[in-house]
Amino acid sequence: MRSWVYGIAVIAAIGIAMGIANVPTTQSDSQASVSTTALSEPGTMVLSVPDMMCEYSCFPKIKETLEATQTVSKVELAQQKEEGTVDNRQVIVKYKAGFDVNEAIALLKAEGFDRSEVVQ
Repeated sequence: MRSWVYGIAVIAAIGIAMGIANVPTTQSDSQASVSTTALSEPGTMVLSVPDMMCEYSCFPKIKETLEATQTVSKVELAQQKEEGTVDNRQVIVKYKAGFDVNEAIALLKAEGFDRSEVVQ
């Protein structure tokens, strides 16, 4: 009798595991608004770069990295609360048509800014 119960429990566990594995995943709000393709219109975007620690070394590296692509026209440091410190770790990216957000994030990650993401 026990073997039947164990057999049913195993079959039920397999069914539950398969059901969980087949549940579609949902994207968070910040990921849902970012397309995996190039943007067709020029615009402005704010990127959060939590690993940016200073405006004298980190920010110039971020600026150089993003502006090296043909689709980024300008990168600015977001307004800071206190001059001389980076207390708002965001950059404003002005881009042209064809800008690829995922490529920009990948370029920043390659430079050591691993946690970069789109704010708006």
